[in-house]
Amino acid sequence: MTIYRLFDDPIFPDPEEADPDGLLAVGGDLSPQRLLTAYANGIFPWYSEDSPILWWSTNPRLILLPEEFHMPRSLRRVLKRGTFSFTLDKDFEGVIRGCAHACRPEQEGTWIVEDMFEAYTLLHELGYAHSVEAWKDGKLVGGLYGVSLGSVFFGESMFYCEPDASKAAFAVLVQQLAQWNFSLIDCQQTTDHLLRFGAREVPRFRFLAMLREAMNVPTKEGPWELDWQV
Repeated sequence: MTIYRLFDDPIFPDPEEADPDGLLAVGGDLSPQRLLTAYANGIFPWYSEDSPILWWSTNPRLILLPEEFHMPRSLRRVLKRGTFSFTLDKDFEGVIRGCAHACRPEQEGTWIVEDMFEAYTLLHELGYAHSVEAWKDGKLVGGLYGVSLGSVFFGESMFYCEPDASKAAFAVLVQQLAQWNFSLIDCQQTTDHLLRFGAREVPRFRFLAMLREAMNVPTKEGPWELDWQV
């Protein structure tokens, strides 16, 4: 299986040529043009501090259609109690830092290295990367961030300091995206809690077809404001 090496031009090989684990290419940079080109073609970066930039297109791909979102009763109760308040794009740096420092039993260290922090912060400033914040007593206690193109939200990472904070933030985001007529949430990696929310795996070719259609919709650039009422 061929793994492609990227150079200066922000172009990618066909994502269907990725190896069985999803690895497609190595190298390049994290410039806005390259990142946006990658996402528009179903490709995302994921690497550690001691490795070159690695580009992936996983198969199968975990997706969530907003209309298929399932909110567990326990989480619905959390939202009704008003345990948290929520905002969009109010503390992007705080959210991505929280994601970088989150303790994850399945991995050592963080994949959100400093270059990635700077790259996604720039995307946020350009209006393409967005955050959802969960607050409690004026303190940021959870959230998530991702990239938006067309009618797709590409989820990147989430964190929490209080139980249910990130899940609640995700639920608020999905409801807001549904109100804005987003067609697809790209979850990238399969996890049990996303499956419980109604996410499902689809073959990569199907995901890419859905992505191409979604790219025909104008991108809702930021900053975003929350207009869905919990």
